[in-house]
Amino acid sequence: MIKSEINIRVLYAHTDKMGIINNGRYLEYFEAGRNTLLREIGFPYTELEKLNFGLPVIEAHVNYISTGAYDDVVVIKSFLKTLPTAKVKIDYELTVNEKIIATGYTIHSFINLATLKPSRPPKEFIELLKQNPGLKD
Repeated sequence: MIKSEINIRVLYAHTDKMGIINNGRYLEYFEAGRNTLLREIGFPYTELEKLNFGLPVIEAHVNYISTGAYDDVVVIKSFLKTLPTAKVKIDYELTVNEKIIATGYTIHSFINLATLKPSRPPKEFIELLKQNPGLKD
């Protein structure tokens, strides 16, 4: 398993009238976690795009467990548990003060940016991931 972590302070604009994080923001937090995970692996989105690959979200799921509020620090943990094929699943856990506020996942399809058709991931990406002994096939 490959894991990354990033902290984001909740902006006032991220909250609803009740003063809690708006439910749509959780997917943005997932994106921040995913970007951090790919960057820490050594293969950020910009590298994928240079190789003419995209990674659109094709499925997303959020389990809303508790709440966060303005000025809280949300800790976003992202996990890559299995070696990607034409798809990749990334899991997330969001906490505030060590209390889980949400969990979930996103599933992405690798696509060729020129054709917008599904594709296998770049060989360089897979080779990089294979260097992690905790990643399942």
